[in-house]
Amino acid sequence: MSSLTPMMNQYKKIKSNYKDCILFFRLGDFYEMFFEDALTASKELEITLTQRDCGQKEKAPMCGVPHHAVEPYIAKLIDKGYKVAICEQLEDPKFAKGIVKRDIVKIISPGTITDTNALDEKSNNFIASLYMNEEGVGLTYADISTGEVYTTECMGNEKDIYNFILDEIGKINPSEILVNELLYNNKKIMNFIRNRINAYIDKYDDGIIDEEDYIDKVQKHFNITVNEKNSLFNKNYSIRSMGVLLDYLYSTQKNSLDHLKNISYYEFNEYMILDINARTNLEIVETIRGREKKGSLLWILDKTSTAMGGRLLKKWLEQPLLSIRDINKRLDIIDIFVNDIIFMDKVKDSLSKIYDLERLSGKISNGNCNGRDLISLKISLENLPLIKDLLINSTYEPLITLGKEIDCLEDVYNLIDKSIIDDPPVSLKDGGIIKSSYNEELCELRNLSHNGKGWLSNLEESEKKKTGIRSLKVGFNKVFGYYIEVSNANLDLVPDNYIRKQTLSNAERFITPELKEMEAKILGAEDRMINLEYKLFVQIRDDIKKEMDRIQRVSRIISKLDVLNSLSQVSYKNNYVRPHINNEEKIEIKNGKHPIVEKMLENNDKFFVPNDTCLDEENKMLIITGPNMAGKSTYMRQVALITLMAQIGCFVPADSADIGIVDKIFTRIGASDNLSQGESTFMVEMNEVANIIKNATEKSLIILDEVGRGTSTFDGLSIAGAVVEYIAQHIKAKTLFATHYHELTQLEDKIDGVKNFTIMIQEEGDSIKFLRKIVRGSSDRSYGIEVAKLSGIDESIINRAKEILAEIEMKNSGITDDKKSSSETKIKKKNKNNQIDLFQIKKDKLIEEIKNINILKLTPMDAMNILYKLVENVKNL
Repeated sequence: MSSLTPMMNQYKKIKSNYKDCILFFRLGDFYEMFFEDALTASKELEITLTQRDCGQKEKAPMCGVPHHAVEPYIAKLIDKGYKVAICEQLEDPKFAKGIVKRDIVKIISPGTITDTNALDEKSNNFIASLYMNEEGVGLTYADISTGEVYTTECMGNEKDIYNFILDEIGKINPSEILVNELLYNNKKIMNFIRNRINAYIDKYDDGIIDEEDYIDKVQKHFNITVNEKNSLFNKNYSIRSMGVLLDYLYSTQKNSLDHLKNISYYEFNEYMILDINARTNLEIVETIRGREKKGSLLWILDKTSTAMGGRLLKKWLEQPLLSIRDINKRLDIIDIFVNDIIFMDKVKDSLSKIYDLERLSGKISNGNCNGRDLISLKISLENLPLIKDLLINSTYEPLITLGKEIDCLEDVYNLIDKSIIDDPPVSLKDGGIIKSSYNEELCELRNLSHNGKGWLSNLEESEKKKTGIRSLKVGFNKVFGYYIEVSNANLDLVPDNYIRKQTLSNAERFITPELKEMEAKILGAEDRMINLEYKLFVQIRDDIKKEMDRIQRVSRIISKLDVLNSLSQVSYKNNYVRPHINNEEKIEIKNGKHPIVEKMLENNDKFFVPNDTCLDEENKMLIITGPNMAGKSTYMRQVALITLMAQIGCFVPADSADIGIVDKIFTRIGASDNLSQGESTFMVEMNEVANIIKNATEKSLIILDEVGRGTSTFDGLSIAGAVVEYIAQHIKAKTLFATHYHELTQLEDKIDGVKNFTIMIQEEGDSIKFLRKIVRGSSDRSYGIEVAKLSGIDESIINRAKEILAEIEMKNSGITDDKKSSSETKIKKKNKNNQIDLFQIKKDKLIEEIKNINILKLTPMDAMNILYKLVENVKNL
């Protein structure tokens, strides 16, 4: 350390405190990186790696980026999973005695980035804090770009805590998570976070938790009193997670967090629970393939006019309501808009002129705003009176009430209007931001500067006449200031009062006492003017910051209005209908459609085939059979999506819909493995089924697609049958169960509430045509070969498959898809526990195999192998 230069010693000392960050070290007009940071940054940012003398034998690797264009470089590093520490010069190098003072002014991480160019304008960027012990878990999360803060907690056993973390973290999808040691050492939870969430992980020591200190911090920061109704101070787990988050934000942001003042506590079961599998399989906010917005439910419903409305819509989709009253409040407003489309379009047009008030308030609060941000705020506030008048002057009581809540913030508008020019520069340090009329001193300085420049223009003309030098010119540069330039050919005409200032190759530059005096006035006025403008801007910004609560309050109203208008636009355009919401555990849909598939088909000039659905006491579980590609999965998903849409308070794609409140939606769809955790496709399938069985209730909606297909036929059939039995007889949830195990259709006669449905097809010789219609009944064939033929598989393979199928059917004539056999009859019998004996099929299969053994043709080794196989199969019965 001692052999390093003083500046490098300073760098090393600062870097030692921020080892987990790439250090951006300010040197003049650049942020420089050294040593390991330089090697990393040059590679990740694709910038040139150089060297710098550091006082040691080997030079230090170095790279840098311009300070005025640093944001894209920071954003790129953050996107690649790094944290960045910004080290600034704390004094003017011209006046520094010795090495310039420097220190960290901000740490930027995936969860704390506020550069709007690096953020998705219609998605929140949450940083989450989790505190967990053996008895419970607390979760607090915030978006520091918008000022939103939420907290919740869960007490229970290990399973409850695990499901809570998976469901909530899967819902908010934070980009950064603070976790305590106990949680960090929980491999199951951490594997989920790393593999499914892909968030930046910050571990903190359990020893830093000081509950009393955190209560004090939370109380002061959020201005909450202990005796306040709905107090947070009996929410110990929330307080712990919240205290950790506040400490982290204080230490990394190093500036005001005044916009993080409104915290919302919620019970996680206040909303419909959608686990991460349901969110993924239903493609609510992004597609399974490509993880894109296009093709998701959000893509269909998002016609919002503002960025903050887009974020709120996403939140509504992630938290469907359970209150019939609250759902109907939203539906009432959509009803108004749909029945008055002229009014609906007027509101939409007025909303389109509103900028992102939430993120603007964040930038103002943390001191990152510029003049253009304030003009964006002014334009937004200018349109609030129009929106307020539209709502209040309507004849619709819910909208009149909403309009009365809008604060037009006239005082904030007037402050910006009288102080900030209409088209200010981006930089705050070059002046030209504040109107001259706003400040008398600024006006005088501007006049002095303007008059001085006019005087200079006149000086050039007068000096040309005095000296006779027609090429003479008055100029300026930052190094030498103002000067009179005379070419070498005219030097003999230079007057005696000209004082030489600079020599060029083809000219000389001079100054006169009169010019020097004016230079001092002009430059002094411009420096004072720039400093005064910056001081005035800061004061204006701070005055606006005092009204942050009001700005955030009106932004929430505008966001809500925007989302409701967006859902109305979609409902009107697509002829959606208002659902009736009931609490009778009944879902009845007439001519329902899958909103996403319908839109995709519409774009390809095709028509979607609608279907009815009835799930009630008599029809609790629908077993759906039919060929692959016939539409079973689409049908089941559409029922789940219509239910979800109804519970966010949106109209739905159907002729009519009567939707009973659903507390949870579960899905088990598709085949996928999780090799990183050593889980096969079948193990993943069984984990998902186990999660459903443990957490579903009678008020849940369950979508199960091909349970048991990941293992052998008889094992899979047994599992599928047992799952159907358990759900139907014990959980009694509304369930759609698609299967190729046609034997399960026998359960309709054995279990109350189980009904068979199938997808209609039309056979045309060796081919089939999908009719996409769900009807009562069952299918006794899978039509696998016919579907394979439709996919374009070579004809020779199709023909050979038919031959092999015929051979199998002859050998196993008792258990084919096409023929009813004794084994299929025996499945209808019940065992001693009054449950269906699905294992009878396996026994019949063994008997059939023994009958078909030709002992005269067996070698001794063949006989031993067959005998061993039979013994193993008997053991598994």
